Amino acid sequence: QAQLVESGGDWVQPGGSLRLSCAASRSLFRFAAMGWYRQAPGKQRVLVAGISSGGTTNYSDSVKGRFTISRDGAKNTVYLQMNSLKPEDTAVYYCNAYLGSSQYWGQGTQVTVSS
Repeated sequence: QAQLVESGGDWVQPGGSLRLSCAASRSLFRFAAMGWYRQAPGKQRVLVAGISSGGTTNYSDSVKGRFTISRDGAKNTVYLQMNSLKPEDTAVYYCNAYLGSSQYWGQGTQVTVSS
């Protein structure tokens, strides 16, 4: 049974916006720290943004000021609002949940930024 299900990836022109969603099981969402990672072709998977169960956020320098991570307890969903997108933001984006010693991953959603 999938614990994390992502959606929202798409093709967008430079300067555009997208919002990614990650629906989690309720039991996981309540206590886990959540995050978004991305992996570009030929590169390692890296953290883009994270949010604790209490709502504290952190961002990589490359997206600070452009991306916003948030979580909705009523919907058990984490969002990544991405604005001012650049071609270098092109990657597969993965939702991650971290709880205790366990990590969970979504299946990934493709974001392509090009003209």
